[in-house]
Amino acid sequence: MKYSVDPDITKASTLPGSYYQDVEMYDRSKTGIFSKFWQYVGDAEEIKSPGFVCPKLLLPGFLDEPILLTRDLADQTHCISNVCTHRANLVAEQPGNERVLRCRYHGRKFELDGTFVSMPEFEQAKDFPSEKDNLPNIEMQSLGDLLLFTAFNPHVPFDEYLKPVMDRVGFMPMNEFQFDPSRSRDYLVDAHWALYCDNYLEGFHIPYVHSSLNEILDYGEYNTELFDYGNLQLGIAEGGELSFDLPKGHQDEGKEVAAYYYWLFPNLMLNFYPWGLSVNVVQPLAIGRTRVSFRTYVWKPELLDQGAGSGLDRVEREDEIVVESVARGLRSQNYDSGRFSPTREQGVHQFHRLLVEFG
Repeated sequence: MKYSVDPDITKASTLPGSYYQDVEMYDRSKTGIFSKFWQYVGDAEEIKSPGFVCPKLLLPGFLDEPILLTRDLADQTHCISNVCTHRANLVAEQPGNERVLRCRYHGRKFELDGTFVSMPEFEQAKDFPSEKDNLPNIEMQSLGDLLLFTAFNPHVPFDEYLKPVMDRVGFMPMNEFQFDPSRSRDYLVDAHWALYCDNYLEGFHIPYVHSSLNEILDYGEYNTELFDYGNLQLGIAEGGELSFDLPKGHQDEGKEVAAYYYWLFPNLMLNFYPWGLSVNVVQPLAIGRTRVSFRTYVWKPELLDQGAGSGLDRVEREDEIVVESVARGLRSQNYDSGRFSPTREQGVHQFHRLLVEFG
């Protein structure tokens, strides 16, 4: 089925309910969307010293792509395929410290950057080895020496993708942020992954769904700013609530900013608070099942549990209830699509336009 969304938000209607039940579109998004945009794959801490290797599945349950994060003996980081170029066995099965990668199926060896080293019983093979015998390299980039990202066929360079974020919050020393496992967890939501993003992308529901957050944020000053492949929801604090101590000359100087809520297409949320960063990764598991991973990185622990960055578990549970309710409602034969609020749903409109463009 062909979908369309009018570029004029004052005329546009949302994607129809059928989109969220369209198996063909769901499957096409694997290559059309998720393989073309940067995906969070781990923390730089996981390969912090030479010889460290860390096997991963990229978007488990969806892409299920075996990759391997490594730091070679020259202290260079890599993301390479974790599938042996001989008979497709997984090369590394556990994280650890290695000087060379060795497939335990038939003994093929690789350098930590994926370069083929040796293979027993191949002396008579002609034109061997070739470039195809190396483990394919996958581009990897980092955010502030903190988070690692990769993309198979990136539609946009990483620096360009992250530029709107760094232009605004680059004053924060992200290399000083510390992962806090006690404040990090996964949530399972019975809904299409895009429904979760729909909900995140507007503050319209805050007064109706998040009573505690609504007391902290000035809803009248809540604002969405769009850029090419994402947007910022700027949360302004109510009087007396915790806000950023912004550096002199910052473009938001004079504003009581409680939170910078960034969404990057298709499935990444970077939520910056005065205490640090909450990363939300939306991971499809099935057409009606989604995992949302919350990862917390603390900069100023003395500011935790204050302001817009407090009570995140409660806010998530409130969101989960309404998203699952919408998922059930979309299956109704009496619903097709709705209209966008031109003042409050610019982010959702942008998201639906991008889904149509790349899906």
